[in-house]
Amino acid sequence: MRRQPADSIKEGDGCLQNSTAIEPSRLRRMPTPQLLNDVISLLLLLAPSAALVSLVLAGVTLRREGGTVFAIGGGFTKWMFWAVVFLTLQPLLTWFSSFGINMPLPGGGISTPWLASIQSDVASFVTNFVVGRIVPTLAAFFVLRAILDTASGEHPLPSIIAAMFLLGTQTTFNLIQSYNTQTKYATADVLDSLWNHLAGTIMPIAAVLALVGAILNFATRKPFTRLIAVALALLCVSGIWKLVVAMVS
Repeated sequence: MRRQPADSIKEGDGCLQNSTAIEPSRLRRMPTPQLLNDVISLLLLLAPSAALVSLVLAGVTLRREGGTVFAIGGGFTKWMFWAVVFLTLQPLLTWFSSFGINMPLPGGGISTPWLASIQSDVASFVTNFVVGRIVPTLAAFFVLRAILDTASGEHPLPSIIAAMFLLGTQTTFNLIQSYNTQTKYATADVLDSLWNHLAGTIMPIAAVLALVGAILNFATRKPFTRLIAVALALLCVSGIWKLVVAMVS
């Protein structure tokens, strides 16, 4: 049997090693297909529309959970949290870079025409149809539900609060967008800003309403002490929170 020369074996092994060494580098330099970039851009551009839908679902869930009484971690808070996540999705994805995962996000618009058409149609559907037409009608039904609740001896306030929240869907969306800092901490920044807005703007209004209710109860000789205590607590919610933090620390 004829033996192969040693030099030829080494050369052949070297060629094999060189070929195996070149292949991974070629794979690393392979550009991302344009269609995949367009799909990623489509999902990122549809995130604000998903946030609007989440706010609508939060308003519906607010009525189902009782309006003035909702559990932390319930449906209302979950949909509000998802609305914030969708609006801060792109800054939130930058955390993967700090984890050592290289994930470059495509910039610019969508170059594939039919994908760009899908993004435009879905955004227009959510803005003009869902928020512009369906939400006001749904809020009107909640007002009717408040009248029916009163007729049946129940409290109309949960339905009225849900209707007011639904009518302010676009305003709430714009408010959350204004709190977006576009940093990797954007989600936490928006949640902190919403808490400050709740404690500094919404709670004083709720305290005034509680005082009005206390006056009406006093005039009709009904219990009113609890409403006065609630009004004082709503005015002092920030102080109560700082007191709890001080006690824990």
